[in-house]
Amino acid sequence: MSDPSGFMKYTRELPKPRDPEQRIEDYSEIYNEFDHDKVTQQATRCMNCGVPFCHSGCPLGNIIPEFNEAVHEGDWEQATEILLSTNNFPEFTGRICPAPCEASCVLGINQPPVTIENIEKHIAEVAFEKGYMQPVIPSSRTGKSVAIVGSGPAGLAAAAQLNKAGHQVTVFERNTRIGGLLRYGIPDFKLEKQIVDRRVALMEEEGIEFKTNVEVGIDIDARDLASQYDAVLLCGGSTIPRDLPIPGRELRGIHFAMDFLEQNNKRVAGDVVDPYKAILATDKDVVVIGGGDTGSDCVGTSNRHKARSITQIELLSKPPDSRAESTPWPLWPMQLRTSSSHKEGCDRQWSILTKEFVGDANGYLTGIKLVDIEWKKNEDTGKSEIIERQDSERVIPCDLALLAIGFVHPQFEGMLQQLEIEVTDRGNVRDSNYQTNVDNVFVAGDMRRGQSLVVWAIAEGREAARSVDVFLMGSSSLEARDQGTLEIVF
Repeated sequence: MSDPSGFMKYTRELPKPRDPEQRIEDYSEIYNEFDHDKVTQQATRCMNCGVPFCHSGCPLGNIIPEFNEAVHEGDWEQATEILLSTNNFPEFTGRICPAPCEASCVLGINQPPVTIENIEKHIAEVAFEKGYMQPVIPSSRTGKSVAIVGSGPAGLAAAAQLNKAGHQVTVFERNTRIGGLLRYGIPDFKLEKQIVDRRVALMEEEGIEFKTNVEVGIDIDARDLASQYDAVLLCGGSTIPRDLPIPGRELRGIHFAMDFLEQNNKRVAGDVVDPYKAILATDKDVVVIGGGDTGSDCVGTSNRHKARSITQIELLSKPPDSRAESTPWPLWPMQLRTSSSHKEGCDRQWSILTKEFVGDANGYLTGIKLVDIEWKKNEDTGKSEIIERQDSERVIPCDLALLAIGFVHPQFEGMLQQLEIEVTDRGNVRDSNYQTNVDNVFVAGDMRRGQSLVVWAIAEGREAARSVDVFLMGSSSLEARDQGTLEIVF
């Protein structure tokens, strides 16, 4: 620990965001650059704790105090080596992770925590700039082949690990570009797509083959894939959205959030979007149903479309401004979070129940009937129940409603049905140490654990790759995640 008083000398500081009025005119990342000296100061705040709870708070088990120390010493190459030992894609997690590591930072007990996420991003960018981020090409090949279905964060992480182990890896993606959720689910203002392209190009240099516009289960029979490859790893995600089956659901103008975001990302990338199927918020009264990150992304995108008004409603009660007593350190804190998109303009409302979609005679959405609610605990069952407040029902204007209320399970039709894959009661793929009921077929990411974070998908991909490697070779030299990692629930 080079400076034991660093946390007393410096306070938490992050890169400044661009002005909201300026940034809603484009899809570039919202934060300005942070110079090396500022990042070094922030790394110096790390106390190098005897028990680094940040390490266990990270789903990847990132070795955080050590890479902070390397940054403090100005040894960016060592910082890169430490970071890459646990995380294949720090340039992604350094931008879009909610940073459960920071919620577990010991300094965060009575001070603002260390800016771990931004330090991680800076290490990754310096590594690319200085040439430390080089393709990892195995010295020899095992002769084994692996097919990975899905090129989201789980699939990419597994591909990188299995290629490093010497297997010949082919990644199948049903869309036109590689990246899955990273490409189509996250707006460019949070993750510019050249960052994804840069990583994919590096992986191609490593010998990984990518095949786009191929939907396994439709374009290729999944059973043929399982017979052609020594192992198959399913990383297709949890793609079936949760619906809102209330009166008026059939009206035109109601869309799933991911359809809206995916289409916009394609438009920004220059892809041709059918004008008759275009989902645009321009000059519309937009209501985003759901208060999570996906809903926030819909808000930011609608602002860039120049919506007339944007309202985001949430069924749950408004969280407290600071950490709730029910989620003490080092747990992920239940508290109010205001995203950069919210700061660009949005009316946020909590404890709101959507009762009905209201339309005109032509079948178009014109409004939404809402009612205020209270959450009351049932003394008999112990569960919270919804109580509608009297005289609070009203209709608000809305001609574009975006459903951002999560996902229920992966797609069953096609691949899973062809392979006769077993699923759990919740609809996720059933597994034993990432292996499905089909001998050479494995699963990772949201298909296995349900809708979750990008950082968890990367961790899943790494762990599944190790299980595949053991299956193929009898043992594995691939790194295993520290099993002491806290299970953070979002």
